Amino acid sequence: MKKIIYTLAFASVLLSCKTAQTSSTTVNPEVNVSIDLNNIKDDKVMVTLLPTPTNLDMVTFSIPKTVPGTYSTDNYGKYIENVKAFDAKGNELVLTKIDENSWKITNAKKLQKVTYWVNDTFDTETGGGDFGGGDVFSPAGTNISPENFMLNTHGFVGYFSDKLEVPYTTTISHAATLFGATSMTDTDASNTQDVFKSYRYADLVEHPIMYSKPDYTTFKVDDMEILISLYSPNGTYKVADIAPAMENMMRAQKKFLGAINSTKKYAVLLYLSDMKKADAKGFGALEHPTSTTVVMPEMMPKEAMAEQLKDVVSHEFFHIVTPLGVHSKEIQYFDFNAPKMSKHLWMYEGVTEYFANLFQVNQGLISEEDFYNRMSDKISQAAAMNDTIPFTTMSANVLDKPYKDQYLNVYQKGALIGMCLDIIIRENSNGERGILDLMQKLTNEYGVTKPFNDDELFDKIVSFTYPEVKTFLETYVSGPTPIPYDKYFAKVGVTQSKRKIPGNVFLKGQVPYITVNQETKEIMVLPEIELPAFYAVLGIKNGDILKSVNGTNYNLDNIYDLIMLSQNWKENEAISVKIKRDGKESELKGTINLPYDEAEGLQATDASKSAIKNAWLKG
Repeated sequence: MKKIIYTLAFASVLLSCKTAQTSSTTVNPEVNVSIDLNNIKDDKVMVTLLPTPTNLDMVTFSIPKTVPGTYSTDNYGKYIENVKAFDAKGNELVLTKIDENSWKITNAKKLQKVTYWVNDTFDTETGGGDFGGGDVFSPAGTNISPENFMLNTHGFVGYFSDKLEVPYTTTISHAATLFGATSMTDTDASNTQDVFKSYRYADLVEHPIMYSKPDYTTFKVDDMEILISLYSPNGTYKVADIAPAMENMMRAQKKFLGAINSTKKYAVLLYLSDMKKADAKGFGALEHPTSTTVVMPEMMPKEAMAEQLKDVVSHEFFHIVTPLGVHSKEIQYFDFNAPKMSKHLWMYEGVTEYFANLFQVNQGLISEEDFYNRMSDKISQAAAMNDTIPFTTMSANVLDKPYKDQYLNVYQKGALIGMCLDIIIRENSNGERGILDLMQKLTNEYGVTKPFNDDELFDKIVSFTYPEVKTFLETYVSGPTPIPYDKYFAKVGVTQSKRKIPGNVFLKGQVPYITVNQETKEIMVLPEIELPAFYAVLGIKNGDILKSVNGTNYNLDNIYDLIMLSQNWKENEAISVKIKRDGKESELKGTINLPYDEAEGLQATDASKSAIKNAWLKG
């Protein structure tokens, strides 16, 4: 998962009654699911499950509490209503709610079907979601509207306690005008019904589907088929706007990965949120073995959108290495309602995030300086977290405080752990091997269907590498000692330095220079606050009303558009601002003068280490 912090119509043939079966008849256990997207009532859709008969007197029906990749407790049962269980004659069976996500079904031997209504999550979001509570993280959420259905299947389909490992057949009825984008294969030829086969429940919930008016493209990268589907509610974006850059990026990723190839099809489901309505507010992406769901604000400028998608989608795509190809038993046999977490988030998320940055410098998409700056930023951001909590301890306990408050460090220190391991392996192999080689060996050892034991991973890694790797893992990953990054940068001839980074003219961190009059909706420069030079250079004063910028009028309704655009302003670009002062309007013209902050940086200074450095970044 990558989070951006910016601030069946009913199946046509029912299972026949089995009461007349002889004891010699064998029924292969399975679950048939029907989801009817044609019948929306109060923003909800009906789901029907038809399980094969059980020999148990009581079974439990559950909706997930937690799903893989989110590392949070979300309780999807909150969005399920009117759960009912029926026998073959249509009589209701006794059903008792156990907790927010589970129901006990008695007389289960008579059970033929379960029905319930599903509400979505997008239009209930308040913007207060995080990895430990509040809203469901949008890419893991759901949407129900005639124009778009985001079916993160864990939010729609539940499971029976006796049928977690049996096949699921999911039939979805939908309008002919909607296209269902997914990495699954539709086995039905109808344009109003899709049928998907999953070998077990965990396989089904790893395959999201997005239904919307067709706006998608497909292309091949080597032998992998890529599908990109886009939903833009106001038509601001088309898939043609983002597909060329995405294809270029994915070709670079596949070239970087080389022999690692865990899937033949990959889908990117991109949902753009309309920030002016009750809609998704958690931006980022959620990985699945063969796809990713991405949520971004539709108002984001194209340049910024391209940059965010490059970083976010590349991160999710690299999850085909881990946890798809390399993962523990905790992930292979994930318990959706009483999860036990793996100790190795440093690898699942950290190494993945490291690859998402390393491949860009490796393939010439960013410069060495850009890569160094990214790693410097991660060091600074990791320093703001608790650097003495062993990473393995945090990972194993990430659903609970105080550890869940440290989750975001998987993208900072987790990536830096990957970087240091890469450097150690490069140094000891004279540049011939790195962490990508290690992940290839681990993929060959384990793979998609063979999990490792959590406590045995470090020993396996050391067997493929060097004793120095064992020392690092025990000291800085499973131990409480902060990583001395200078020690590892020195191995590749890189030292820390100072650099200037551009800020935003409307915000300094979370402190704004502007406010909004709630009655008039006008944007005003805050009075009695020290302003950056941007304002004085243009002649803007404290208390001035900002009416328009570069010919576009702004107020409370579209202030976020202005903030988004300003993220991409460049030094000395021409700008015109219309202001109102003392009731009189005037237009001010000039150039943009950005504020700058000093931050830590990195630079290569030791030429004697250039061979190792080049192998690290370009090998």
